[in-house]
Amino acid sequence: MTKNDIIDAAFRVWGRDFYRKPSLSSLAKELKVSKPALYRHFLCKNALTTAMTEHFCRDLADSVRIDFEQALTANPDEGLYTIIKALSGYFGRNVYSLIFNLINIYEKKIEGRAISERIKTHGVDMNTIRIVIEKKYAAYPSSLHFVLATLIFNLSIFHKNNNSIENPPTQEQINSISSATYETSIKGLGLSIESINSIDYEKLETILKNKIEEKIKIDPIEPLFKAVAEAVAEAGPWSASMEMVAKKMGLSKSSLYGHFKNKKDMLRRLFITEFKRIIEFARQGISLSGDPVQQLYLGIYSIAVYLRSRPEILIAIDWIRTRKLDLGKPEKDIENLRLFEDINIDSIQNINQEEKQHISQWILFLLTNLLMRMEKGTEDTPNIRLLYKFITLGLEGFNAN
Repeated sequence: MTKNDIIDAAFRVWGRDFYRKPSLSSLAKELKVSKPALYRHFLCKNALTTAMTEHFCRDLADSVRIDFEQALTANPDEGLYTIIKALSGYFGRNVYSLIFNLINIYEKKIEGRAISERIKTHGVDMNTIRIVIEKKYAAYPSSLHFVLATLIFNLSIFHKNNNSIENPPTQEQINSISSATYETSIKGLGLSIESINSIDYEKLETILKNKIEEKIKIDPIEPLFKAVAEAVAEAGPWSASMEMVAKKMGLSKSSLYGHFKNKKDMLRRLFITEFKRIIEFARQGISLSGDPVQQLYLGIYSIAVYLRSRPEILIAIDWIRTRKLDLGKPEKDIENLRLFEDINIDSIQNINQEEKQHISQWILFLLTNLLMRMEKGTEDTPNIRLLYKFITLGLEGFNAN
C-alpha cells in the first residue's frame, strides 16, 4: 500500500458519502488494513486532506494545461469553449474530483484563491478564464461566476441522474455537457436584448418588495421549521439533530415525535415546506405582470427578497446545491408544483417537461449561489439584475463592444 493508494481511496470512500463523515476508519476498512497502517504514511487526517488537495491541483492542471494555453491564442468564443470543454472533460471523467471540488472548494472549506495558486505552480493559470472572457465580455467577476456555476450545475445534475459512480460517462455524453454549458453561457435563454433593456427594473422592484415584505410579515415561517432550519444552517443536514431542534424550541426530544417521525422526516418536511413557500413567493411576483419577460424577473427577485430575509432558510436550502440528501421520493403534489416552467417564454415552453424543470433548477441554483456569495448587508439589486441578464441573454448580454 502506497500513499497514492490511500489518497485514491480517500477520494473514493469519502466522495461516495459526500464527505459526510470523512474518517480514517472508513479508509482502513476500504483498504483492508488497520488504522496504524495508515499512520505510517499520514500522521493525521489533516495531512491526508492536504495531500488530497495537492493531488487534485496537480491532476487538474495536467488535464487542462494544453487547452488553457490554446484558449489564450484563440478568438474569445472559441477560447471559452475550449476551457469549458477541458473542465467538463476533467470533471466529467472524474466524478470524485467534482465532489471534492463541490464540498471542499465550492463551499469554501478550502479557500479558492489558495487552490488557484497551487494549480498555478503546476503550470496552469486559472486566471486564463477571466482573460478569455474579458476579451469580449464585460461585468467581471459576475459573468465569470455565472459561467462556472452553470458548468458545476450541469455536471452535478448529469452525474446525479446518470449515477456516474456506477456508470462512468461516455465521451459523447461529456461532449454534450460541454456544448450545453457553452450554449447556455453564451446565449442564456436566448431572449432579445431589446426586451431585457426595456424593463423598468426600479419600478418593478419597488412594487414587488413592498408586497413581499408585507407577505413575510403576515405569513411568518412556523417556529418549529425555523428551528429546524437554524439547526441545519449551523450544523449541516447530517449533523443537525432532533436534540438541537428541541433545545431551540425549549422542548424535550420526545415531544418532537408528535411532529416528526424521525430526523429524516424532519429534514424532508423542512425542504418540502420551504420549496412550497419559494414557489408561493415566486408566483406572487409573477402575478404582478402579464409580460413574460417581466414575470421571469419578478419571480427571481421575489425569491431573492424572501431568502435574504430568512438567512437560516437560505443556508439550509443551499445544502441542496452540493449535497446528496436521501429524503425519499418527492410527494406527487410537489412534482406538480412549477417554479418558472409555466412562464410563456419560447425557450421554456417549446421543450419537454424534464428540460423545463432543468431550467428552473438552474435558475434557483444560480440565485442561491449568488446570494450565498454576497456579504451580509450588500445591496442585492445590482447583482440580481446582472444574474437576470445572464439567465436571459448569457454572456452576449455583457458584450463589451
